[in-house]
Formats: sequence, C-alpha cells, structure tokens
Amino acid sequence: MPFAKEPPHQHGTVSSSAVVLVNLGTPDEPTRGAVRRYLKQFLSDPRVVEIPRAVWWFILHGIILPFRSGASAKKYASIWTRDGSPLRVHTSNQAMLLHEALGERGHGDVTVAMAMRYGSPSLPDVLARLKADGCDRIVVLPAYPQYSGTTTGSIWDAVFAHYRKIRNIPELRLVKNYHDHDGYIEALRQNILAHWEAHGRGEKLVMSFHGVPKRTLLLGDPYHCECHKTARLLAARLKLKPEEYIVTFQSRFGKAEWLQPYTAPTVAQLAKDGVRRLDVICPGFTSDCLETLEEIAMEVRHDFLANGGEDFHYIPCLNENPDWIAALAEIAEQHMIGWPTMMTPTQRTLRQHDADKGREAALAKGAPQ
Repeated sequence: MPFAKEPPHQHGTVSSSAVVLVNLGTPDEPTRGAVRRYLKQFLSDPRVVEIPRAVWWFILHGIILPFRSGASAKKYASIWTRDGSPLRVHTSNQAMLLHEALGERGHGDVTVAMAMRYGSPSLPDVLARLKADGCDRIVVLPAYPQYSGTTTGSIWDAVFAHYRKIRNIPELRLVKNYHDHDGYIEALRQNILAHWEAHGRGEKLVMSFHGVPKRTLLLGDPYHCECHKTARLLAARLKLKPEEYIVTFQSRFGKAEWLQPYTAPTVAQLAKDGVRRLDVICPGFTSDCLETLEEIAMEVRHDFLANGGEDFHYIPCLNENPDWIAALAEIAEQHMIGWPTMMTPTQRTLRQHDADKGREAALAKGAPQ
C-alpha cells in the first residue's frame, strides 16, 4: 500500500499533544438521503454486523436501506434541534468543555478535537488535520464507557486503517474503557440525585444499555460484564437495594437473540405488574441521541403508559454535566502521563509557525482542513 505524501521531517520541530473524543456518529440532517448515507456506512462495518459480506450486501441494499431510511429519518426529525443533531451538539460541547477543563488542570496546550466513527467530522479527517497542525502525541478517547468490539473495537480499526497509509505515525494512546472509573460513576450518581431532587423518585430505576447480539458475549466480548459492573457500582453508590433497580438492553435489531432482558418488554411488564412511577437512565450513552430521546423517552414511555403505568421519567445523559466533564478530564489526564502538555512561550511560537506550514502543505495537496 503506498504511503500518503508527507512534508519532509524537520529537525527541531515542536510537537504537541491532542485528545480526540470519538462518538458513534449521526446523519448530517434528518432527511431520507442523509440517513441512507449514514446507515450505509454504519451498517457496512463488519464489526457492527457479523454476517457474511455477500449475504449482508443483498440484505442491506435490497431491504434495509430502501425501506428503513425514510422511517429512520422521521425518527431523527422528531429529536432534531435548531443546532442540529443532539449527539453532535453534545459531543462538540463536551470537547470544548474538556479543553477548558484540561487547561484549568495545567494542560493548556493540549488540543481537543471531536470526531465521529461514522459521518462527519470523520475520524480520518480529524487525525489528518491534527498531523498537519503538528500533533505528534494523540489520545483517542471513545465516548463509550463500556468496551465492545462493535463500538470501541471499530474505532481502533479506523485508527489503524488510517495510519497504515502514514509514514510518520504519532505516538498513540487508546482508551479502552472507563466503565468503572470513579469519576464516571460519581457523575452518574450526581445526575440521578439531581433529577430525583427536582422531580421526585420512582418506584424502580431501569438502567438501559445499548444491546448487542448475544453471540458477541459467547465469543468473548466483555461488554455485557462491563455494563453490569457499571450498574452494580452505581447502585451501590446510590445505596439501592437489588429490587429497586434492573439492568436491561435496548435497540435490538434483526431476529437473532440479543443481550437480555430487553428494555421495552421489561418496562411494559413492570407497568402490568403494578409499577406506577418509573425512572429510566441510559448509563452507556454519554450524549443524548436517537436511542435515548426517541427510543426511550418517546417509544418506551408510550409502552409504559399503554400498559397501566402512570408516571414515566427519562433521566437525561451526562451531556455537559460539570461532574462528567471533570471525569473526562481526569480520564484524559491519566492517559497523558509523561507527555509535555504546557509549552514555554518560545515553544508555543515555534509550534504555531510549524502548524501554519503544515496547514499550507495540507491545503496544497487537498487534505481536509
């Protein structure tokens, strides 16, 4: 495979550090065409759908994309904001706030960028821009607290595929998970307590995580165990009794068995069993998105009320929660140990000069800016 053309290495160049906050992705707009493009990229990832490629190609292009794109577009439209996709807005805000938090912790010269695994801004484009700006040390920080090959593993695929074409690869540190990180658990606790203080507390707390096919667990994926550990630690921090909370899995796709219990039928059954007030939180999502705002706060709410429930409360994701931003900063800081993260005035001037030259070279060969 030929390497991408790069400018000659300059001795004495002042390099810098960066953190890339990577989320799943979102369509650019809630239209059938944009959603179709997004779903095509997302569902073409062999990490996401482990079906023989030839068989899956016909299913994807013959059934799913023609018939699901329009329905999905309507769902996206129901949660779209004036600023765009909630997931992109929240992730962008998190990156900005993370940069500020790192600066307050003494890491003022660390660049923080947002990237998406699918859609824009694409992870390869962001990595290329950082290289052009002189970043030679990069922490890749997924927005997924729990590791799965279908999510974090796919990010690593994209990172490695990008650098296969790069001769001078930066130093990389990849954050695998933080499902049991004290700051993350405490941020979840504070988020729930704040909701309870403002709205009262339900009879039971449902912790709904995104589902994956059961076979991934049987083949060695740790996601199921990490979700349950997060739930166990959070319940202990909240002093919940076993009967006061339940762990479920949502967003099942296809006919194969996924991790159980499934969120929607579980919530419906709770209503039938006499639970009148229910609280639901999605600890595995760090930004509100289609799966939380439409699937949980709308569809699952409807299921609960239609089966006899009276009061359904969706507790929002961590989003821009200050406790969460502080936890993100701590996680990033732990993975930058030993790196210079604050330059001298002379180094800063030299680095800006190098970055300007890098951008000019990238622009000349048509790289994304």
